[in-house]
This record gives sequence, C-alpha cells and structure tokens, in this order.
Amino acid sequence: MSYPLGVLAAVCDRAAVVCKSGTLLPGGLAPFERWNEPDEPRHPLAGIAHALERAGAPVLVCAADMPFVTPAACRGLLAASEQGRVCAVAGGPGGLEPLLGVYTHSAGAPLRKAALADASAREAVAALGPVVVPFPAELLRSVNTAADLDAAAAELGPSTSQAG
Repeated sequence: MSYPLGVLAAVCDRAAVVCKSGTLLPGGLAPFERWNEPDEPRHPLAGIAHALERAGAPVLVCAADMPFVTPAACRGLLAASEQGRVCAVAGGPGGLEPLLGVYTHSAGAPLRKAALADASAREAVAALGPVVVPFPAELLRSVNTAADLDAAAAELGPSTSQAG
C-alpha cells in the first residue's frame, strides 16, 4: 500500500484510503485520510462511488495493490481528465483497468448502481464512455499474494514511492 500512497502524495494535494470500517491498515498513514465506505455492497466500484460522494469533486483512483504505478502515469491520467469525462486506463490483455483512473462526480450514481447489481467493474466503467489512456501492462500489475508482495518489494526497493 505504501507505494501507491507515495505516488498519490507526489501528485495530489489531498489523498485518502477508502476501505471498509473493519479493514486493518498499517500505521503511519498520515498525512492520508481514511474514508470508511459502507460495509455493503462489497464491490470495488462501491469504494469509488463513496470517494466521489465524500470528495464532492473528481477523484484519482489507484488501487492499493498496484505498486508499479508511477507519478508520471497519474499525471497523464489527470491531464486526460481535463476533458471532464471519466478517464480509465487500458493496457495489456485485460483492457480497461477500473481501479486506476480519474472519475468525475457524475460517475458516482452509475458506479453505485453497478456495485449494488454486482456488475462487472470493467463493463460498468466501459458503459461510462471513458477517455482511455494506454499504459504498459507491467505498470498495471497487481499484488495479490505474499509472494507477489515480496517480489514487488524486491523489484521496487525499500522506498515508499517511485520517481517519475
């Protein structure tokens, strides 16, 4: 989680971790805020919808399990979002990556509806007609296991953010 937080801190004036109330987070989150989303539905789009409601403004979303995202990538998303539309990332065989993008306030209601219906996050974001910003698949890699985390830490080194 520290790598994405370091990246967000490098490009945003305000950053928050959106999670369920029972989620245990590592200490030392300051200066980041913790925003507890409703316990239901348990869907990643629910967190994005909650962030949009809480922020009352467009939000840059980066999943906590994406340590390879760079400040340059986030700046590219922010620049593309100036068109005022949802901006999502595409790259590699997976297509859209809903958990890395810039979402405008108008996306909140459709994303919440999709979360309540347990819809595919990719399909829900695609239905918003996003601006698509391509990135290399290696930048979008997720860390899902302890072994993945160890490999990412070895690749990225001990710092809490990345240059770029």
